Amino acid sequence: MSKSNFTRRGVLKTGTVAGAGLALPTIFTAQSAAAFTNEPTGGTVTLGFNVPQTGPYADEGNDELLAQQLAVEHLNGMGDGGCLNTFTSKALKGNGILGKKVEFVTGDTQTKSDAARASAKSMIEKDGAVMINGGSSSGVAVAVQGLCQEAGVIFMAGLTHSNDTTGKDRKKNGFRHFFNAYMSAAALAPVLAKEMGTDRRAYHLTADYTWGWTQQESIQAATEAMGWDTVTNVMTPLASTDFSSYIAPILNSGADTLVLNHYGGNMINSLTNAVQFGLLDKQVNGKDFKIIVPLYSELMAAGAGENIKGVLGSMNYNWQLQNEGSAAFVKSFGEKYGKPPSNSAQTCYAQVLLYADAVERAGTFNPCGVVEALEGFEFDGLGNGPTLYRAEDHQCFKDVLVVRGAENPTNQYDTLEIVEVTPAAQVSYEPNHPMFGGDDASLGECNPGA
Repeated sequence: MSKSNFTRRGVLKTGTVAGAGLALPTIFTAQSAAAFTNEPTGGTVTLGFNVPQTGPYADEGNDELLAQQLAVEHLNGMGDGGCLNTFTSKALKGNGILGKKVEFVTGDTQTKSDAARASAKSMIEKDGAVMINGGSSSGVAVAVQGLCQEAGVIFMAGLTHSNDTTGKDRKKNGFRHFFNAYMSAAALAPVLAKEMGTDRRAYHLTADYTWGWTQQESIQAATEAMGWDTVTNVMTPLASTDFSSYIAPILNSGADTLVLNHYGGNMINSLTNAVQFGLLDKQVNGKDFKIIVPLYSELMAAGAGENIKGVLGSMNYNWQLQNEGSAAFVKSFGEKYGKPPSNSAQTCYAQVLLYADAVERAGTFNPCGVVEALEGFEFDGLGNGPTLYRAEDHQCFKDVLVVRGAENPTNQYDTLEIVEVTPAAQVSYEPNHPMFGGDDASLGECNPGA
């Protein structure tokens, strides 16, 4: 049940963070000397769901919101319980969080960092949100994660794939369940070498913001390491809807492969334009021209239709995975909404449950207790298989999927087929890897906001 105009009786709201421009509601109670931002004092606790309800990633955001609402139902003991039944941690009982009924407020990020910060700020200040979850843009995730660090609340990232989120911009109060660009490249490279050879010439079109930059850097490094040449990398504005002018130069570039470092509506439009220009019908350098989409989603695949047939990419999750946690989530989501969940829906659902579980295990909503409970946490049963939340950077490590556009889909939901499940060990890296900020990257200190 959505909630707004959140108020409490008998609380004192004081304090600001220097330089943050954010008036923080700091709660002091007689029972708690260690006060923290938005400490729940009544019978409810409020979560903030900050997703793109408009803009180029709106399809992903709307699916995230469906999953977040389902997670709240399950936490409150409604429905079939979903992954509460399969989660290896048994702290959650379906009676809310620490016995408090879970309520939520929502915000529209518009896939814009400023708008996302503003909506998260409102949910924290006005609605008393103790945790923010969501986002379908790494620029948004980095911005909101920084705000949550300043405010003293937990940020459980939604769909964010940039290396920077748990790299140079990592924060002690932030956690990411979704995989990242480095992992996509590490999983894809061996499959690309096997299916397309090691002497390709790649032309990159890249969304001009943090995700696109690190996605392009990662896939270029991985493909060049196996022998590919990079012809050029062309940046495209996130607001672009027609990519025709970017596709035309590829025809005379000498490239035989197009790497679309695009996501959401951008990817649908750029791939459609590339197919309209006949790229997949051409031969260059004695090879059939190929297109790669390093980061896929079911929603993108459905939007692109037949254009994605045979096109390789990677995913964090796919509803066709055969494990107990995935089966429970797909059943619950499907019965409620009449369709299978996207990978963005699954990661937001998992993040809400992971936050609630950490609070239960810590015995407190204090963000520093939640941080301690999540760091180094190993679990299973949420759909991705065995997973580790690494303490050093708050990045989840789990298997990564390499997928391909299906040649003969039977409906709008099986347009992608799983080519390979890449083991977590193959996509792992050191916390101080140069692509993740090197030795200068630091989580900093937990901020409880008091």
